[in-house]
Amino acid sequence: MVSGIGIALAISAAWFLAGQTLSIRLATRKGLANDVLVVVMLVNVVVLIPLALVLDPNPTITPLSILAFGVAGLVGTMVGRAFFYAGIKRVGASRAEPIKASMPLHATIFAVILLGEQVTGPQLVGIVLMVGGIAAVSWEGSSAERAAGTEIPWFGLSLPLIAAVFFGLEPIFANVGFDEGTGVLTGLAIKTIVALSAFVLYLRWRSQLPHPKGFSREELVWGAAAGLANTAFLLAYYAALEIARVGVVVPIMQTSPLIVIGVSALFLRQVETVTPRLLGAAGVIVAGGVLVTLGG
Repeated sequence: MVSGIGIALAISAAWFLAGQTLSIRLATRKGLANDVLVVVMLVNVVVLIPLALVLDPNPTITPLSILAFGVAGLVGTMVGRAFFYAGIKRVGASRAEPIKASMPLHATIFAVILLGEQVTGPQLVGIVLMVGGIAAVSWEGSSAERAAGTEIPWFGLSLPLIAAVFFGLEPIFANVGFDEGTGVLTGLAIKTIVALSAFVLYLRWRSQLPHPKGFSREELVWGAAAGLANTAFLLAYYAALEIARVGVVVPIMQTSPLIVIGVSALFLRQVETVTPRLLGAAGVIVAGGVLVTLGG
């Protein structure tokens, strides 16, 4: 029974993650990626803080956990998302999501460098698959642009890859906070508050802080949808990890690129170009991510 609930939550997390990516694609069709990121983080804060206060009324918080979750928020919630959202705007959801799904590759590399962990045989095979899949997605994307007579978006294709690097760093810092005894909801609230505060200060320093009246209705609706989907993903993902093994949860969650590509092919044909080669490359990346996770 417990494993069944864990699997259901992991499947839900994969769909919520895909829903976030697709909502960001629609929100950034005319809006700026940074503006949409502000909306998403605001939704995170509005939902997570009340949940943390109600469900974790006496949290365990230490200076180290605040620092750890704060850094996790800066590298993942702020910087990682900023690159990812910009990548979605430039190259589309069906290409950005598979490239971003290489996060286990970078997390494994950081674990080896920073924590001294060893790479197993299955992980090495998974890494090779993921590198090959990323190259295939990048080549397919550039080929599509060449066929359309437009500039090859190598910079755009690099944005979700950079995002994956920062997303790979986030769990290392978050785990330090969890080891201090801080609960999941409190930790998520801390890292989101820190990320939103830092990002607002950055935009204000750059004189790019969006005004509420500057948002279009489409941008607000899809940005809010992305924020709700992202918050639901976080809750489903961590709830799944509480009752099911990582080796079950993470591989299921890694299927989100295939969901994004499938939905894009069916409903977003006007804004997304999905090819059989793209689907195959995404499948290779997903298989590599599963091997890296299970082999650890």
